[in-house]
This record gives sequence, C-alpha cells and structure tokens, in this order.
Amino acid sequence: MFSKDILDLATAVLTAARLRGMMLVTAESCTGGLIAGALTEIAGSSDVFDRGFVTYSNEAKSQMLDVSAESLTRFGAVSAAVAKEMAYGALANSRGDISVAVTGVAGPGGGSAEKPVGLVWIGVACLGQAPVAYEYRFGDIGRDRVRQLTITEALKTLYLVISD
Repeated sequence: MFSKDILDLATAVLTAARLRGMMLVTAESCTGGLIAGALTEIAGSSDVFDRGFVTYSNEAKSQMLDVSAESLTRFGAVSAAVAKEMAYGALANSRGDISVAVTGVAGPGGGSAEKPVGLVWIGVACLGQAPVAYEYRFGDIGRDRVRQLTITEALKTLYLVISD
C-alpha cells in the first residue's frame, strides 16, 4: 500500500516521537488521511499517534479544526494561513503535542495561475509555539504523485521538528 521509503519515514517519525515523549496528530485535506494511514501502518503506533482529521471541505476545516471563515475567504483553503490554522486546530482538538497539516491542489484540474496543480502547503504546530507553514510546488505531475510527495514531505517535516 505504501512505499518502503514512506514506511521508513513513518517509522522514523514514530521512533523520534517516542524518544521525545510526544503525541502526534494529523490534519489532512489533499491527502485524505494517507499520512495518518502511513503512521498507523506501523504496528504499535497507538502509543504516540492520537488521531487524524480528514477535513476535505471548508466546512469540515471550520467545524473540526476551528479554521476561520475569514482565512478561508481571504486566502483560500490552499494557503499558508489555512495550513497553520489547521495545524493549530488539530492540537487544540486532540491530545497531541505536535501536528502536521496539509492542504493543496492535487489535480487533475482545479488549479489556477495563482494556485496551480501541485501547490501544497504543509503546516506544523507544537504546543507552546506558533505554527509554521511551508510551501511546495510539485507541478502538474499527476494526482497520485502529488499526494505521495506530500506524504513524504509531511513526514520529513515532522521528523525534523521532533528531532530538533
């Protein structure tokens, strides 16, 4: 189901979280729960993985993660502001110590000149710190590939933040 590289990254994230005593949570839009799926593919992950939110619609982002209507209207769902609010909201609505959130345009279609297919924002939040967001422009390389790269980059980001 998941590539060896993704499973190796997921294992590294879980191991790092155990070493730091951190509970993980995910908030996903364009990946539809695949990051949580990769983490929970590893046996024993329940000791450091609390939950995953799949918030594909704007309504779900608002209801489950407290993303503001103003941010959704002003910046759009695929934005740094929304990625940060998703990450923060995931922590606020869970037992997590660290969260990763993803929102993007996986395609095919749905992109624009300003927000092309392959644009993804990854947000990370840790308790007691301001959330941050990172922009990725993978290009119009196919839905599956955009999602795979998003999973990979989200797991790498989690690992780096936890290990820092």
